[in-house]
Amino acid sequence: MNKRIKKIPGYARVEKLKNNKQAIAFLACVVIATALWFLNALSKDYSTTISYPVKYVNAPARQFLANEPPSKLELKVDAHGFTLLRNKLSLSFSPIILNLTNITKGVQPQNRNYEVHTSRHQKRIASQITNEITIREVLPEVLYIVLDSLKSKSVPVKANIELAFKPQFNLKNPIELNPKEVMITGPAASIDTIQFLYAEKKSYKDVDATIENNLEVVHPEKTTIVPEEILLKIDVEKFTEKELKIPIQIKNKPADVNLKLFPSEIKVTCMVGLSEFNEITSSNFRAVVDYNSINSSSSKLAIQIELKPSFIELIRFTPENVEYLIETY
Repeated sequence: MNKRIKKIPGYARVEKLKNNKQAIAFLACVVIATALWFLNALSKDYSTTISYPVKYVNAPARQFLANEPPSKLELKVDAHGFTLLRNKLSLSFSPIILNLTNITKGVQPQNRNYEVHTSRHQKRIASQITNEITIREVLPEVLYIVLDSLKSKSVPVKANIELAFKPQFNLKNPIELNPKEVMITGPAASIDTIQFLYAEKKSYKDVDATIENNLEVVHPEKTTIVPEEILLKIDVEKFTEKELKIPIQIKNKPADVNLKLFPSEIKVTCMVGLSEFNEITSSNFRAVVDYNSINSSSSKLAIQIELKPSFIELIRFTPENVEYLIETY
């Protein structure tokens, strides 16, 4: 067994080192000396630069931060070595909080741009870090803060949906959004250009029943809306075919002319919701021909459907043209 162990590479050297008391004592002295040097170094005062994150909060009333000032401040500091080591070993610092209302107070803006000198706020910054560190300088020396005014207005919301029904199903009523308008707040320059907003895009296929969904309202960055969601309602019902006979009316006919049509009525075939089936009559439609369209090159007049209920789907009507006879008094 010992012979096998001795064949392991480096084993003999390890055993020899363990038996060399002078080498072990030397290594121990090196470790102790290094530790003492390190402790001595940390006990001294140093000047260095520390990078601290910064957070901007509390813009003045009806204003907002319109640019992106530095996300970090470089602090030139004096501190004990142990204090600096603790900061260096720290995974992250709590951000320095800069109150926009306070730091811009008394500063005269140029075109909404505030030049904030960090030296004037050195005490405010120092109060947010350990008192074991003395701040000598804050960089950058000037923070450029752009504050824009906020504006609010009410705008309508539009649906943004793709809708496909199962055969014989369709809308019972127009698509509803509730509320129909939202209040949007944001930069005045942006708000002035917004005339409406869209709800989030949705796709519905093979629809055969009423749908009610809460949808988020899409709005530009740096704006807020109230409410943030609206209710979408798609009222659906089953449809069936219905046939009606509609008399043909004549428009633009002179009073001293009698115009006879052959035939004098048309047959209309439409899809009607079951809830409206018994309510739909020929009086809900108007089929017309135009006397002014008469010309010698044709013996027929084209029929137009000028009126029909919005909630029905017109499939066809026959005939599409009629013959006519003019009688004068």
